[in-house]
Amino acid sequence: MPAWIRRFTPPRFSLSVALALLTSLAPLPGQAQDKHPMAERTQACTACHGDQGKAGPDGYYPRLAGKPAGYLFNQLMNFAEGRRHYALMNGLIAPLSPEYLHDMADYFASLDVPYPPPAAATAPAAVLQRGKSLVLQGDRALGIPACVQCHGTALTGVLPATPGLLGLPRDYLNAQLGGWQTGQRKARAPDCMAEVARKLSSTDVNAVTQWLAAQAVPVPAKPATARPAAAASGPTLPTCSPTP
Repeated sequence: MPAWIRRFTPPRFSLSVALALLTSLAPLPGQAQDKHPMAERTQACTACHGDQGKAGPDGYYPRLAGKPAGYLFNQLMNFAEGRRHYALMNGLIAPLSPEYLHDMADYFASLDVPYPPPAAATAPAAVLQRGKSLVLQGDRALGIPACVQCHGTALTGVLPATPGLLGLPRDYLNAQLGGWQTGQRKARAPDCMAEVARKLSSTDVNAVTQWLAAQAVPVPAKPATARPAAAASGPTLPTCSPTP
């Protein structure tokens, strides 16, 4: 396996406690009654993904806040149906109904939490330029479409179910692209992300994630309502599964 595909050992978290938090309906003593009920029910999520789903501090647990609800729901279902593999997530999701998962996704999608500033770029200028070119224009010779074709011109995602790429740690981006390449991460067919990721060399993955991780998130960081027109300089985006 290429060295750039990072693997993490996340902190242990009691599954029984997590399930109790996810399914608890009663407010805590003295809790403000106008607080969103999902804020308490999703404490098992925010224990790893950060307060209000703003991302964990270790680069492993990604941001949930503000992502398209359709994307969040699709990922929960991918864990529930075995297309994504992480034992803690698989166990947490197993007893929950699709309706409950929809409510969780809607809650996190509604949160508007500021992003931290990006990490300073450390890669050489040529690497960053290659990453920028792949993200914004793709590579026709390699059959790689521009990331913006699917993830939006501002790279903040596209409704209803495509996530943004900015504001994510480079380690997380590397791990997800590695997961697509190795088949550890999947979507329902046609799985366009797997097709695109497998065309990327390890050098190009490094370039893309170096550039993305160094970009500031625009304000407001809302998902676009429609994909942009395909760029003339890049190949056409492959037909994608509705559940990336």
